Amino acid sequence: MPKDASADYYEILQISPSAEPETVHRVYRLLAQRLHPDNNQTGNDQGFRALSEAYQVLSDPERRAQYDVLYAHNQQSRWRLVSSGAQSENDFETERLVRLTVLEVLYTRRRVEPGSPGLSPRDLESLIGTAREHLEFTVWYLVQKHFVTRNDQSNLTITSEGVDYLEDNYAENLRRRRLTAGSSQDNASTNDTSAAAAEQYA
Repeated sequence: MPKDASADYYEILQISPSAEPETVHRVYRLLAQRLHPDNNQTGNDQGFRALSEAYQVLSDPERRAQYDVLYAHNQQSRWRLVSSGAQSENDFETERLVRLTVLEVLYTRRRVEPGSPGLSPRDLESLIGTAREHLEFTVWYLVQKHFVTRNDQSNLTITSEGVDYLEDNYAENLRRRRLTAGSSQDNASTNDTSAAAAEQYA
C-alpha cells in the first residue's frame, strides 16, 4: 500500500487507471531514464523515488488491486462537493464551484484518457456527488460558453476554451474547496463538543 495515502500512482506514472501491465512497464522505463539521478540533464531524485514506489505497486497485480480500491475512494473524495448550498455563501458561489469541479474532472479525463476523453452525466454524478438533475444548469452553461461539448451519446468533453478557463481559475477553486472542507470539519467539531457538554450536564 502507498506510504502516502494521497499519492496518485497513476498520475505519477502518467498513465490511465485502465492501463495494461505492458504499458506500466514501458512508461516506467521511459520515465526512469529521464528522472534517474545519474541523468545530469533531467534527473530528479525525489521524482525518481516517487516513480519507483508507484511502479512497485502498479506492477504487482495483487498490490495494484488493493491500491485500486483506495484509489477509487480517493478519487470520489477528491471531487465530491457538499451538495447543500447552505454551506456556501450563496447559490451563485455554489454553482461556480460546481462548474469548475466539472471542468476539473473533464480536464483530468482528457489528459489521462486521450482516446476516450468524454464522460457521461452518470459518470459525473458519481464522481462529483451531485445529482444529474442538479447538473443540468451547470452543463447547459458550460456548453453555451463552449467550455465543453456534448456528442451524440451525450458524453461531455472539455474544450480548449474550457482548459484555459479552468487553469485561470483553478487556484481560486482549490482555495475555496479547502475553506469549505475546513468549515465542515469545524462544524462537526463544534457539534461533538456541544454533545459532550450536554451529556456532562444531563
